[in-house]
Amino acid sequence: MAVMITSECILCDACAMECPVAAILDEKNEKNPNQSRYYVKPESCVECVGHADSPRCAEACPTQGAIVWDMPYTAEYESYYADGNSNGTYAIRVHNKKGLMLPSVKEQPFIEYISKNDRESHAMLGDW
Repeated sequence: MAVMITSECILCDACAMECPVAAILDEKNEKNPNQSRYYVKPESCVECVGHADSPRCAEACPTQGAIVWDMPYTAEYESYYADGNSNGTYAIRVHNKKGLMLPSVKEQPFIEYISKNDRESHAMLGDW
């Protein structure tokens, strides 16, 4: 995933329109586990690697603290995402043939120079 939308979200739709991989769901989408804010699908988010120098969702967001860093969607953090899926923090897609689309099935690119500490603390984008 690498980015997460927090409860600071004001439902303005600015982020979703900027996502080059359609990884952001609005609050009305049945696949959104939050239902009160937008949601970034961790199995789809690429942090705009290959599309822009930084996540376009955060650049478009008018609300400070609404978009924060999360852990990379890589096999190293498989249990983090599996646990989050089990407890309802994430709603990771289930593929008909591949099953739960955890990082071991398909990792996503991420911005490597963002520190693990910033990701663990869910630092705001732009504070790095």
